[in-house]
Amino acid sequence: SVWASPYSTTTDNGEIMLNKTIAFIGPGVMAEAMIAGLLRQKLANPKNIIASGPRTERGDELHKKYGIKATTDNASAVHEADVVVLSVKPQRLSEVMKGLKGIRSDALVLSIIAGATIKKIGTGLKHKSIVRSMPNTPGQIGEGITVWAASKEVSEEQQKMARALLSAMGEEVYVEDESYLDMATALSGSGPAYVFLFTEALIDAGVHMGFPRRIAEQLVLQTIKGSASYYQGASRHPATLRNQVTSPGGTSAEALYYLEKAGFRTAISRAVWAAYQRSLELGKEKPGHIADVNDDEEK
Repeated sequence: SVWASPYSTTTDNGEIMLNKTIAFIGPGVMAEAMIAGLLRQKLANPKNIIASGPRTERGDELHKKYGIKATTDNASAVHEADVVVLSVKPQRLSEVMKGLKGIRSDALVLSIIAGATIKKIGTGLKHKSIVRSMPNTPGQIGEGITVWAASKEVSEEQQKMARALLSAMGEEVYVEDESYLDMATALSGSGPAYVFLFTEALIDAGVHMGFPRRIAEQLVLQTIKGSASYYQGASRHPATLRNQVTSPGGTSAEALYYLEKAGFRTAISRAVWAAYQRSLELGKEKPGHIADVNDDEEK
């Protein structure tokens, strides 16, 4: 059961990755976020990192920016790698796996691809040590959260390596049951989209009342940022914090009444459930029909 040893959050992984060779297959925005985080936290050596993708100019860009190696030959990139990070767009996964010959039997394969199961990756690569993960877009600034699961063949050392890699993008949570990855896709993977929509709606409401847009944006952004920080530090149920700012017969009470009347909670719950069902469907669809929740474009 996942609750017997429910999850592990980011720990000090020391220098476990410093002498490891890491190959990124698909040098998109999330791959770059991981590379930048690893180097920023001094968890890896740039000379041991190689990024492989179809566009030479993208590889040159990453080389100039981070001092890492770059190539357009996936097979050569993985040949000596201790860790192979799969970060291509989901619809390209099957095609890319066909060309990934020569992965070392003792290497760790870590996927950040939405909808790609451990079984699918293991079968496609004929490899056993697989970590499947679901990061989210705030990982691009080191403020993300990633949920991950591992195949039974992943060693204790490889789990530490996975934690080091994923913590480069922010917090990480390990779960024993892979089915939680589809739930994470719906909740935290797609979560930023819900927050941005709510943010947009609040800003538009401010503009509708008469605020200049720049002032409405400033008020809303700091309100959301401050509320999240306050909640994190208060260690109390959000209902308690909500009640603190809801005076009887006051403005907050009036606004909340209309949100509840409009089915705000139900809409959120149903939206996340719909995303969860879609995530389950993506795992069953043909590769060409899969869409990435993080849209990790190889640019």
